Amino acid sequence: MGCDKQEEWTTDSGQEAITIGSSRYRQANIALFCAGFITFVTLYDIQPLLPLFTNEFNISPAISSLPLSISTGTLAIGLLFSGLTSDSLGRKPLMVTALILTSILAIATSFTDGLIQLLLIRFAQGAVLAGVPSVAMAYLGEEMDSSAITSAMGLYISGNAVGGMSGRVITAIMADSIPWRTAIGIIGLTSLILSVWFIKLLPPSSRFQKKPLDLTTLFPSLLYHLKDPGMLCLFGTAFLCMGGFISLYNYIGFRLLAAPYSLSQSVISLIFLVYFLGSLSSALMGRIIQRFGRRTVIRSTIASMAIGAVLTLPDSIICIVAGIALFTCGFFGVHSIASGWVSRRATTYRAQATSIYLFSYYLGSSISGTLGGFFWVMYGWSGISLMICILLTAALTLTELLHVSFRENSA
Repeated sequence: MGCDKQEEWTTDSGQEAITIGSSRYRQANIALFCAGFITFVTLYDIQPLLPLFTNEFNISPAISSLPLSISTGTLAIGLLFSGLTSDSLGRKPLMVTALILTSILAIATSFTDGLIQLLLIRFAQGAVLAGVPSVAMAYLGEEMDSSAITSAMGLYISGNAVGGMSGRVITAIMADSIPWRTAIGIIGLTSLILSVWFIKLLPPSSRFQKKPLDLTTLFPSLLYHLKDPGMLCLFGTAFLCMGGFISLYNYIGFRLLAAPYSLSQSVISLIFLVYFLGSLSSALMGRIIQRFGRRTVIRSTIASMAIGAVLTLPDSIICIVAGIALFTCGFFGVHSIASGWVSRRATTYRAQATSIYLFSYYLGSSISGTLGGFFWVMYGWSGISLMICILLTAALTLTELLHVSFRENSA
């Protein structure tokens, strides 16, 4: 089928593209790795702290998830507008502004003394972070030579994964010995230093064509993709799978802090190291797809997420860690396949297609991440596992509709 062909990245031919091995290639890769790291270390640094929020602010687990859910929610909304904004302001200026502001807001978190202040800062942080993910991808698509785009995109995504993992692990480890506010402030200061390095290293856009800000083009481009049943299935898959993923990681800490485990924050944070396996899974997806086909592989990865969620039900730590590892590998596989499929499906308004995909992805995180708290309070870990399996069953259903849609489209 046409949808299974290898995606081709194209750039404008007006200026010289960045080629593999050049100094600009190295500088751009280091800079965008830093951008991905800063984005996700400041977004997810509070995830392991949810049990601490529950105790300090005397709130339920569901409410304790709001500092994370509110930031992913505003990030999701902001992503719908970031593409048009960067078309007007430029790729690098918008990313620089976003990285500096999120670093300052992380530092400001160390001075908060209540939940409302924390929520306001996280609300703003999600909004400004929308200026990085899709804009960084647009920069790579414009500036990189066609032979360099795949490796450059892989390095950028690895920065995302390392940042997300580091935020979760480092914050949890520091929170065992210093106040959590101080830990967040240290991450903010580190991010600010890396932001300055980003400014220095990232080559200015040479192939970017500035356009006037025209919001009238936003909704027609969004509607174009929302009328496509195949795209809706992909967006829905992102929403459901990310919702299940974030729910597991939001509430596993609550389970392992309590008896019979009574683990420390530092020990629990080591579970996030399975992100390395997830990154490996994502990197291998291309070869696996070529052998077995996209439809088979996306179903297998969703099924592996469900199996992993079920494996976490026994009280054995070995089963829990093994289940989380399988679950994480499956999720990274789904995300890799679905995001690439969106790009292949979009023959026009590609940037907006990516924006809607990421919007669905982070909206799922925001809604299900908080909804899971109610399942945890009412039914314990079996409730979380049940909720995740329901979400994944719906995602599997969408893959069947997705197959039918693409088959009809090809016909």
